[in-house]
Parts: sequence; structure tokens; C-alpha cells
Amino acid sequence: MELYSTNNKNTRVSFKEAVFNSMPQDKGLYMPVEIPQLEQDFIDNIGQYSLQEIAFKVASALLQDSIPAGDLKAIVEDATNFPAPVVSLNERTAVLELFHGPSLAFKDFGARFMSRVMSYFLKPGEKQLDVLVATSGDTGGAVALGFLGVPGTRVTILYPKGKVSPIQELQLTTNGQNIRAIEVDGTFDDCQALVKQAFTDAELNEKFRLTSANSINISRLIPQTFYYFNAYAQLQRQGKKDVVFSVPSGNFGNIGAGFLAYKMGLPVKQFIAATNINDTVPRFLESGKYQPKPSVQTYANAMDVGAPSNWVRIMDMFDNKREKVLEILEGYRFTDEETLQAIKILHGQFHYIACPHTAIAWLATQAYFKKHPESTATAVFLSTAHPCKFPDIFPADIAAEIEIPEQVQSLEGKPKQVHQSGADFAGFKRYLLAEG
Repeated sequence: MELYSTNNKNTRVSFKEAVFNSMPQDKGLYMPVEIPQLEQDFIDNIGQYSLQEIAFKVASALLQDSIPAGDLKAIVEDATNFPAPVVSLNERTAVLELFHGPSLAFKDFGARFMSRVMSYFLKPGEKQLDVLVATSGDTGGAVALGFLGVPGTRVTILYPKGKVSPIQELQLTTNGQNIRAIEVDGTFDDCQALVKQAFTDAELNEKFRLTSANSINISRLIPQTFYYFNAYAQLQRQGKKDVVFSVPSGNFGNIGAGFLAYKMGLPVKQFIAATNINDTVPRFLESGKYQPKPSVQTYANAMDVGAPSNWVRIMDMFDNKREKVLEILEGYRFTDEETLQAIKILHGQFHYIACPHTAIAWLATQAYFKKHPESTATAVFLSTAHPCKFPDIFPADIAAEIEIPEQVQSLEGKPKQVHQSGADFAGFKRYLLAEG
């Protein structure tokens, strides 16, 4: 597998180099030189395969000979050892539950695969790998659990002060061992900017072997394609073939993986980018002007992103032509008030408890059907996190019905280990150098 930079298509690096370097020095993002097409026979009969079988097939096609088949199969089976069921709400709407992994969020797919790939490529005696990750909520917890105790690695997680839920913060700050947490007095965009700047700082790169665990790393994006193919397989078993995916979108890595699956041959009728009021992409789709703006805090904190990194990948897949993107993507935005109302409706009508991100994705399916009343497709909205992570969002009667998983209960009472920091790069750099 060879990859290029979205800022220079003449770049050529190996998968291993892209995984460890995470981001090209020209500040682009890595993309596969070739996006392989899966055989039509496999797509037509995908319902015969399990999640792990599908994941191995997709990973093998993308990675080619980067990892021997036997080793790749072991990585995939270990990384995807939890289910991702499609749950029907009614005849035309279903939810893809992606929160059944260790950290109770969809980020487990990417973080577990990435950590195992990095561990595979790391050789004994090599320089320690320093993994930097910015999180607006769930990424940090998934990465922490994915890398906890992995030899030869150290993870530094940056999260915005007061903008993650209490459970999310416990998942970030109570691990110890090779996991460090920094609470940044700023927004997720500030955290993301600090991480990106670190990758282009000569002194830090001289001292440390830096890489990222954010979705800017291609090894995060690849495994997120698995659950799109697996969702289609489940629908195929039910005799359904026309599918619309509604994806709660913040940094646009999740839906970016969906587009990668689409480019590999997954027959998707439409993608929907569902955002909160941090609506940079929906505004671009409407106006043609891409104007990032400072992020605003909402109930759906993992989507509080004003400058989504992965949008350049999506545009790259469509030759940077908005008209091509518009053929397959629609965007809708929703307020906190609409989000809370959707949570109540989902509970009242379907006895389904959805986290705020999931509720926004469901709202977008309703907007889609209103705009396209003739559609006969099945709308699948992605549920990206367990509702227990957002206890303060739900009305008391709904909150009382949420079952608290054991892995969350075990966090209570654990002491937090966290470093406080401003949003300035100089301070962040001093911390990294001082802690060595």
C-alpha cells in the first residue's frame, strides 16, 4: 500500500510510514494512491460473512502486502472482537450501534486497530513511540484503552476543560501507566491545533518519535470502513439493498470512512452529514464557501468541531469538486433544543435511548425523508456512544432507565491524573520537553 499527501499527490510513502508519521510535513493528510474495488460477487453475497470476515477482506484489499495475511487476520480479529448490530426502529429506519466496545464508543474500532498495527510494526529496542491525541470526548477514552500497557508506546491526550462529560473525563484521566492527560483551557479546535503544530516542530520531532491517534491517522480511518460494510451485510440478510447512512459528524473522520467504503464499492444511495450548530460543512454544501469558525459547546460534545480535519480527505476523494460531493452527500444541522426533543421522541415512540450525537443523526434521517418523500431506502443512523456517558443531558425519567455498564462503574472513585495547560503551543511544548 502506497499513500500520498492531499497537498502533494506526488508524495509516496508506505503504510508503516504513514501510520508512524501520521501527518505529512506539508500539513496535508495521507490517502491511498489506489482505492481498490472489492469484487462484485463479494458485495452481492456479503450477507454470508461475519463482521470479522468482512473486516479482514476490506483490510486486505486496502493494505495489500503491507502486513502478511496471517498477521493481519490476527490483528483484525483481536481489534473487532465486539458486535456492531443494526437495530430496526421501524420499516424504513434503523440504528447502527457502535458503542459495544471497551470504551463504549465507535472510536474503539479505530483505536484498537491502530494500537495493534503500531505494536506490530514496533520492533524491540526501537525508540519509544509518542502518540499525541486531541479529543472532544470519546476519542481519548478509546485511545487510552487501546494503547494501555502496549510496550514501547506513550500516549498524551489533550482535552478541552469543562467540555467533556464526567464519565468521558474519568476514561481519559484514570489510566496511569503509559497514558497521560492534559486538560487544556480552550476548545477542541485548540487541542487539535496543538497536536498538529507539534508534528511540524523540528525540535520535538528531533527528540521524540511522534505520531497521532486522531482520525488524521490513516490507520484510524481504515477500520471504520468495516462497520459500514457490516451494516450493509445485515440489511442484505433482511432483503434490503437501498441504504442511506446518516452520520453524526464532528471531525468528519467517521463519514470519511463511509466514503472510503463507498469508493471501494459499497452500494450506498446517500450519505447524510448530521451536525450540531458547529455547521462548517452544511454551510459549505449550501453556499460553496468553506469557512471554518470557532467551535461552540453543545450537548453533542464530540461534534463540537469548527474546523474538521478530515474534510480535505473527503474533497480529495471527489477531486475537490463540490458538485461531485453534492451528488452523494446532504448536510443538516440541529440545535440543542431539537436534540433534546429528539431524545424524548425516540424514547417515547420507540423505547430507544439515544445519546445526543445519535439523536442528531436520527433527526437528519427525518429531514432526509421530508425532503425526499418518494424514497424507499432504509435510513441507517449511526449511534456513536453509549447514553450513560451523558447523564446530565437526559430528563430524569429517561436517565433512570439507562443501564450503567460495569466498565463505567469501575471508574468511580479512581483518582484523576491530569496536567493543566493553557492553549498556547509554547506551554505545551515545554511540558513535552520537561516530561521527556
